[in-house]
Amino acid sequence: MMRKFVYSIAALVVLSLIVLAQGQKSETLTGYIVDKACSARVATKENPQEAAAGESKGCVLREACFKSGLGIFSEGKWTPFDEKGNNLAKAALEKSAKDKGAKFKAIGKVADGKMMVESIAEVE
Repeated sequence: MMRKFVYSIAALVVLSLIVLAQGQKSETLTGYIVDKACSARVATKENPQEAAAGESKGCVLREACFKSGLGIFSEGKWTPFDEKGNNLAKAALEKSAKDKGAKFKAIGKVADGKMMVESIAEVE
């Protein structure tokens, strides 16, 4: 009897974790890639989205800035990327022909304020 109860509870816990994991859908954020070091300054501007567009890719890719972590400034809010996202963002910036104002679409799951990036692509 006790064994059945324990197995039932264990099965319930496992099923709950599966449902929670599947319930988290991917989100799409469109905006400008900015490093953490500059994101706070950009956020204080009168028009943060415009200020984020004015950040040069050379600045974002500078070693110290890149090491602070990258994220996307979308709808007036900066969302940091996970490590994979940092690398995808770096590759997308390096590929872009634009020095400033390149807009990107990042797709991934956002949890605890951080995006687990699946893909990043420049948008026209």
